[in-house]
Amino acid sequence: MRKRALSSIVAGFVLLTVVLSACTPAASATPAASNSECLGDPSKMVADLKCQPVTIAVENAYLPFNYVVVQTNQPGGWDYDAWKEICTRLNCVPVFTETAWDGLIQQVATGQIEVGADGITNTPDRQNQVDFSTGYLQIQQKVLVRSGETRFSTMEQLVANPSLKVGVQSSTTNYITARKYLPDSRIQAYDQMPFAVQALLSGDVDAVVIDAVAGMGYQGQNADKLTFLNETLESNELGFIFPRGSSLVDPVNKALKAMTDDGTLAALNQKYFSADFKITQTDVK
Repeated sequence: MRKRALSSIVAGFVLLTVVLSACTPAASATPAASNSECLGDPSKMVADLKCQPVTIAVENAYLPFNYVVVQTNQPGGWDYDAWKEICTRLNCVPVFTETAWDGLIQQVATGQIEVGADGITNTPDRQNQVDFSTGYLQIQQKVLVRSGETRFSTMEQLVANPSLKVGVQSSTTNYITARKYLPDSRIQAYDQMPFAVQALLSGDVDAVVIDAVAGMGYQGQNADKLTFLNETLESNELGFIFPRGSSLVDPVNKALKAMTDDGTLAALNQKYFSADFKITQTDVK
């Protein structure tokens, strides 16, 4: 999915130094997203973190993983439900921290934040900077286009027409994938995925490379305006990220395994990554 997916692996990117990391603006905890009580449930616990607060970075702008509902001003999404369930099994307190995507991986890598959520793709380059949990979802990168598009029906045809441009979210695996097919002059990068989709709708770009699970949300609210090309460009696994050597990796993996074994993870994925999910971009900030 991103997504969501990411700032540490743009071609030619090198590990940032500690000096640079000190210059990164600090993420701010999202009060409405933080739980004040320990969530441990003895009947489900697979490890005991003794009510340890765990800071979790989310963008709050990546449907359906994390978002803020306009009507209630409350955050929600797959990341929130998943981590509440994980802490139920680990006896911990999830503290969600709103963090801009461009600095999210770096802040986790340098230990400023304990966990990175946000639908992060597991790649070899990122493994050099952070530790990953076991995967919780296999996603596909696809091409989102305007309904009724007749100039191309495949990525190959899009590439062959030099007048066509593709939109992506900057510093994501979607951006990396687009660069495998197109020169930078034909790629328009945006800070957030909603901006890329809006550019597609307005005709500023001709297609958007996006994780299918994220694209479904935009397609749902624009059923008569957006559609996917049939082909899949890449297939990737998503996982949570941690600072290298983090003591949280093992217990989180145990929680994910338990959630897989008892069907909880499948139920969460069905809730958020299928037609059951009804929240659209117009419902969120």
